[in-house]
Amino acid sequence: MLYRLYSPPPPLGHFVELLWLYEGFRPAHPKERLLPTGTVEIVFDLREDRILTYGQREKMRPFHLSGSVVCGAHSEFFVIDTAQQDGVMGVHFRPGGAYPFLKLPGGELHNEHVDLRALWSWQEVRDLCEQLLATPKPEQKLRVLERALLARLQGGFERHPAVAFALGEFHAAPEGRSIAVVTNRTGFSARRFIDLFEKEVGLTPKLFCRVRRFQKVLHVIQSGRAIDWAEIALNCGYYDQAHFIHDFRAFSGINPSTYLAAHTPHLNHVPILD
Repeated sequence: MLYRLYSPPPPLGHFVELLWLYEGFRPAHPKERLLPTGTVEIVFDLREDRILTYGQREKMRPFHLSGSVVCGAHSEFFVIDTAQQDGVMGVHFRPGGAYPFLKLPGGELHNEHVDLRALWSWQEVRDLCEQLLATPKPEQKLRVLERALLARLQGGFERHPAVAFALGEFHAAPEGRSIAVVTNRTGFSARRFIDLFEKEVGLTPKLFCRVRRFQKVLHVIQSGRAIDWAEIALNCGYYDQAHFIHDFRAFSGINPSTYLAAHTPHLNHVPILD
């Protein structure tokens, strides 16, 4: 299996956390749950003769999109067909980082999968996909994608100061920052701040913090430390263990013990075995 990660430097690195590429990844299980991160992803197919398959939480059945997909900021899991992972690459944006590239209020993409051609021009997407397919080496493919994203940043972009401030505060302590306190420090009303935040990030501040707290739990589990669910709940800012389990199931569709038994080195990918 070929797996490449690239963290671009600024200015692109201010918005994009990773460019990634998978080739030859063929797990034994046919489907996976993909857990929510509260961030946006763009995925490109690297094979010409297929379409990408993503899933719906409610029906646990895949649906189909053409070879370039925008995965909006999610607050619920969805299902992917693992056969699609043997030749894909993508962009993993930082929280709120996708907004200047998509030019669409992030809330409109909440829990959605959209053909990239609906947001960029068909010609632009086709040219980029053709260039990615024609580029032989993985590192060169990543550079092609980097240049395409940089071209869309021409003219520059600045986050709204209130959103930038709030993201910094929430990142510093996703379980310990009062949204009301952060809102007051921005100088905006609660309603105006929520609108600004959701426009760039794709989730309301409250939902974003809940998803990031859930992600903190996954990182604790992945660390290999001895598992004490009550301690994890307390350290990650939940009122009690019942609140922790409720949130975990809301975001993943499974309970923490099931996740622990099934998780892989890719903490947001959970095999579906039945």
